[in-house]
Amino acid sequence: MRIALVHDYLSQDGGAERVLAAMHELWPEAPIFTLFHDQEKIPYYSPAQIKQSWLSRLPFVRSHFQWYLPWMPMATEQYNLREYDVVLSSTSAFAKGVIIYPDTLHISYCHTPARYLWSDTHEYLAELRYNWLVKLLLPHAIYRMRLWDKMSADRVDHFIANSKTVERRIQKYYRRPSTVIYPPVATEQFNISETVGEYFIAGGRLVPYKRLDLVIQVFNRLKYPLKIFGSGPEFTRLKAIAKPNIEFLGRITDAEKASLLSRAQAFIHPQLEDFGITPIESLACGRPVIAYGEGGATETITGGETGLFFRRQNWESLLDAVLNFRAHDWDSARIREDALKYNTAHFKENLKKFVADRYEEFKHGLNQPALIS
Repeated sequence: MRIALVHDYLSQDGGAERVLAAMHELWPEAPIFTLFHDQEKIPYYSPAQIKQSWLSRLPFVRSHFQWYLPWMPMATEQYNLREYDVVLSSTSAFAKGVIIYPDTLHISYCHTPARYLWSDTHEYLAELRYNWLVKLLLPHAIYRMRLWDKMSADRVDHFIANSKTVERRIQKYYRRPSTVIYPPVATEQFNISETVGEYFIAGGRLVPYKRLDLVIQVFNRLKYPLKIFGSGPEFTRLKAIAKPNIEFLGRITDAEKASLLSRAQAFIHPQLEDFGITPIESLACGRPVIAYGEGGATETITGGETGLFFRRQNWESLLDAVLNFRAHDWDSARIREDALKYNTAHFKENLKKFVADRYEEFKHGLNQPALIS
């Protein structure tokens, strides 16, 4: 079985890139087709493994890739995938739109239908900091990209969703069924600490939708110690509104994150996520999560056993959850056990079986999308 991997673009080392890395470990001979590759941010692929689009040769594409969004569908369609039996795309936007041949099977692992095209369009436009001309033209560009995105979903033979939350979005926006295979989490890198500190912890990419401003509002009032890790465009603004009890750690290593999570009272997760890897990492340390009760967190956290939910995404609701949190009410071993079902080995086993089963069906002409006459 000759297989090719397709990923939107390699510009940051996040959850989607961990999925791609696990795919590549399963099929190390498979080339990776992507719009462009930032070697400095993602150094663990050799140039020989990556097949970049013509967009990669344009100026500033790695630092200002948003400038080229309208051309990304066309660039994706120009990958030559004729020689492969199976194409496995990892995508939240473009990679599912590849053009393949009738005797090739296309399976798409969908991290989410692109938020800025569907569920979060109005928020995305409101948060943009571009000039008035860009803001005037962008809605038209998004409209055209939305049409292409819906059309490109019809090119996929089978969808995999990274959570039940995303499964519902795929059904809503693409009118397609999907199979849930949860993303890989490196739970083996996390352990229960013998001691727990006095601080709470939050963090990740510091961008508006993560709603770390709510966490800061709460801990400004409570004066409890809080550590925030990560970097991003919100770093300066968030640090400016935080009081001295809140410590900003910036970028940290995986080992530092494991140590910090294992000794925290709890991890604070105030955002709506498609899945949410960092909360699982906290659980793998035996530490509970205080989470906004929507999205992927509701699938991975058991209220009262592995964490607490706050039901309204505002600081008052989060404040109430933190005040009701008791650090000694939790069974660390039970919490960690719950996290282990999301480990990398389970992901690889489930994905490998899914691809093999669908390919066998495909070769025999079984379980194919109905033809429209």
